[in-house]
Amino acid sequence: MKIDTPRISLELTARNFHDIFYEEDPILEMCEITDSDFTNEAVDRVRLYNAVIKNCKFTNTDFSNIDLTDVRFDNCDLSNVNLSKSSIHRVEFINCKLLGSNIPESYIGNVTFENSIINLAIFGNSKLEKVIFKNVSLESADFYNCKLKKVEFELCNLNGANFEETSLKGIDISSSTFETLTVSINDLKGCKVSTHQAVQFATLMGLIIKD
Repeated sequence: MKIDTPRISLELTARNFHDIFYEEDPILEMCEITDSDFTNEAVDRVRLYNAVIKNCKFTNTDFSNIDLTDVRFDNCDLSNVNLSKSSIHRVEFINCKLLGSNIPESYIGNVTFENSIINLAIFGNSKLEKVIFKNVSLESADFYNCKLKKVEFELCNLNGANFEETSLKGIDISSSTFETLTVSINDLKGCKVSTHQAVQFATLMGLIIKD
């Protein structure tokens, strides 16, 4: 699937994330931020545009209502970060940690999560459109009542993930792995699975398979 990648300028200004406290509005744009430690902070309605964020820590920070557009996060720790009611558009998370991150009631479009840990993350009541999860661990992640459109799970760990009230029609999980998955039979209709996964689902439904 082809998605729109971040449109990032070749010429970026070096900034520190704490600079956001000195702006009239909480906006950082056309910048590169490296090695910032922005943990346990709280900033409402942050806007981050046209930026590269490298080797930064944002654990336990409250970024509710954040607007991210044309941003690349590289090797960042966003564990337990609050991104509720956010808009995330043309963003890449590469080699990042989003363990227990909170991203409900958000719009996530043209976004790539790659080589990242997103276990226990909450996406409930969000809309995901043109999103690629590639080589990502989503163990026990919660996708309750989400709208998924053109979403790919490539080589992901989906063990224990929750897809209650979320239709998986047209979603391909065939290259991913899980031992258990929470999803209703109706919401599985049209989901693309491997032969092994089909047997797993049949077993989880209580069917006894005989050769």
